[in-house]
Amino acid sequence: MKALVYHGPDDKAWEDVPDAAVQDPTDVVVRVDTTTICGTDLHILQGDVPAVTDGRILGHEAVGTITAVGDAVSGFAVGDRVLVPAITKCGRCEYCQRGMPSHCQTVGGIGWIFGHLIDGTQAEFVRVPYADTSLYKVPESVSDEQAIFLADSLPTGYEVGVLAGRVRPGDTVAVVGAGAVGLSAVLTTGLWGASRVIAIDSNKFRLEKALEFGATDAVEVGPGTVGDVTALTDGLGVDVAIEAVGYPETLLTAASLVRPGGTIANVGVHGTPVELPMQDMWISNVTLTMGLVDTVSIPTLLKMVASGRIPAEKMGTHRFTFDQIDEAYDVFKNAAANQALKVVITP
Repeated sequence: MKALVYHGPDDKAWEDVPDAAVQDPTDVVVRVDTTTICGTDLHILQGDVPAVTDGRILGHEAVGTITAVGDAVSGFAVGDRVLVPAITKCGRCEYCQRGMPSHCQTVGGIGWIFGHLIDGTQAEFVRVPYADTSLYKVPESVSDEQAIFLADSLPTGYEVGVLAGRVRPGDTVAVVGAGAVGLSAVLTTGLWGASRVIAIDSNKFRLEKALEFGATDAVEVGPGTVGDVTALTDGLGVDVAIEAVGYPETLLTAASLVRPGGTIANVGVHGTPVELPMQDMWISNVTLTMGLVDTVSIPTLLKMVASGRIPAEKMGTHRFTFDQIDEAYDVFKNAAANQALKVVITP
């Protein structure tokens, strides 16, 4: 089979590799019908994730069809169309039992193993461990292109942003960063009745998309960003500020927007330390949350997508085939210049 193989920083290749096969009784093999690229893949290619070593197949999101089933698998069969999420879970360890499979002890203490600790989904076939507790059947009414964004970006924006931020009916929410994950937060704030959703970004295209996705207001980043948002909230600040970029300045912006008693939900992946003004924040009864997605919201989100309540297909802006995967990476790496949100890659 062919797959996208990592060979070190800035070095990847679409090449022949051994066929994916069942190794353990709880495994299945999935033919990849649709996959995508995540910002984490770009971090890997920059050499930021040392656990990813030469020879690893990249990718951690897929929709596909089961082609082989291990002897211990009871919930799935050959021919089933399934969603392969970013998080793998045994379902039995302490963290899985607590609803935190992102820290599944059985698979190595981190639920994100595809394209990280084991071979990933940017391939013609992928081996999926713990299939019974990790995979999700895709309803007939949900297309592959709708389902693929439930593998990572939509659950991340919803769980680490909206749920962790404790968005409640009537709340005013600011989303700092209108990339794929920020837009996922915008899409799902309405599920909890936010009355106002303010998207903040430096890119006009993303701000336009945020308004299409349900934001009530769009604020372009500039010297007056904080003042503009404050003015939209009667001078009080927002109830929930969701940070969806991962830079020190964006987290500081989110912190400056939240009102006393509010919540800052950090979703972005930070690669450098951030110095927060605790001398000003401590007295404001502010909560700061952060974390890795668990993908436990996928069943709920699948229902919302199937019903039309969440138009997940809006996330895909560019489409490529496996043979064009290098071009897909180039477009996604330069997303702002290419007006790209998420790329859809199919055979």
